[in-house]
Amino acid sequence: VTLKTGVMTAAATILPSIFICSFMVAAPIFGYLGDRFNRKIILSCGIFFWSFVTLLSSFITKDYYWLLVLSRCLVGIGESSYSSISPTIIGDLFTNNKRTMMLSVFYLAIPLGSGLGYILGSIAKDAGGHWYWALRVSPMLGLIAGTLILIVVPEPKRGSADHITGRIKTRTSWLCDMKALAKNRSYVFSSLASAAVSFATGAFGIWIPQYLVRAQVVQKTAVSCTYQPCSSKDSLIFGAITCVTGLLGVVIGAVTTRLCRQKTERADPLVCAVSMLGSAIFICLIFVVAKKSIVGAYICIFIGETLLFLNWAITADILMFVVIPTRRATAVAFQGFTSHLLGDAGSPYLIGLISDTLQESYATSSLWQFLSLGYALMLCPFVIVLGGMFFLATALFFLDDRDKAEKQCFPFKGFLLYVAKRGYHFRFPPLTMTIRKNSGCHGDFGSLSHLCVPGE
Repeated sequence: VTLKTGVMTAAATILPSIFICSFMVAAPIFGYLGDRFNRKIILSCGIFFWSFVTLLSSFITKDYYWLLVLSRCLVGIGESSYSSISPTIIGDLFTNNKRTMMLSVFYLAIPLGSGLGYILGSIAKDAGGHWYWALRVSPMLGLIAGTLILIVVPEPKRGSADHITGRIKTRTSWLCDMKALAKNRSYVFSSLASAAVSFATGAFGIWIPQYLVRAQVVQKTAVSCTYQPCSSKDSLIFGAITCVTGLLGVVIGAVTTRLCRQKTERADPLVCAVSMLGSAIFICLIFVVAKKSIVGAYICIFIGETLLFLNWAITADILMFVVIPTRRATAVAFQGFTSHLLGDAGSPYLIGLISDTLQESYATSSLWQFLSLGYALMLCPFVIVLGGMFFLATALFFLDDRDKAEKQCFPFKGFLLYVAKRGYHFRFPPLTMTIRKNSGCHGDFGSLSHLCVPGE
């Protein structure tokens, strides 16, 4: 786009930013629908829609640039449907550690898809001789995914995995949902932390390959590209690294959280906080070593991204713990809205704008083009540290918010029943208990671990 239109660094990010903006605006709508209607129908229709629009956009010529902009808006709307709804289906199929593992498998698709997007897009562009061909690969995969969802994926009742179906009000007003989420401190802080992750990943995905190209120009191991087709080597390497680090990060995050839960009930937000702070260190090192060693820069990218991606599935699991099932689609949607609004909707443009401003006086200097982009990207580690602070704040309120959510799902939790004269048999899913007369037994309906046995 930059070479075709002659736009500067910041303007080259307009198309990705438009996609993100439409994505985040549509997410709350799909969140509302996902809490009230058949989720897998909405899910599959969204996938079919964006696949169809993406395929059509590959035939738009440069004379109709406005149509390409419109198509990116429509693709964002389609993609927001399944990003808002998919985690809630998983949350209603699994619970506890199993849910963590299943969410981890789901969130593996983010780095895997991002990495394969770089790789397959670059291969398709080189094979077809034009970047339009990169837009003709993913629609075919989308059609297959949408069909499989309709045929294979079940539509669980909301709260079925937590055994609360029918015990809480199925539908509440949108205003009631928003008030409850705004008062949920763990949800608010984890959403802000997620925005910090989104800010960094959005900026890296656009600018790190270009930054590494400029580093090689400074090292005189490559020349600046002024004519199409440019080399896709750095995009391919960065895509492969994103793919592998995403897989490693999500798996390591799930395993680490599972182990840490044996030590502390605040394991989820604490693991996220530590990984964010560690990631910031290695991302800072990228800009220290890139001028001298591209290999060293790639090593820092590998470690930094692994730690950054470690919290994706855990953040979703935190939401599942602190938000009741009938409100989860709305919560996921608005978390996505916040993440994109404060994150990758503007971060690529902001980084490009800072870089353009810094290099205005020395526009023809290869060294200054490299340094100016590096200085602009240095904003990302500071945002990541801020995200780590938000996860620490989440840890402070996590247990209280989790207990509040459980009490809404189990209104009899903590209710003491004293049986003096008669025997009773209670069935209150997921538990069944019998208390014999004159046993003096106090039963806690919320947890099997708190139930006394007759004769206590």
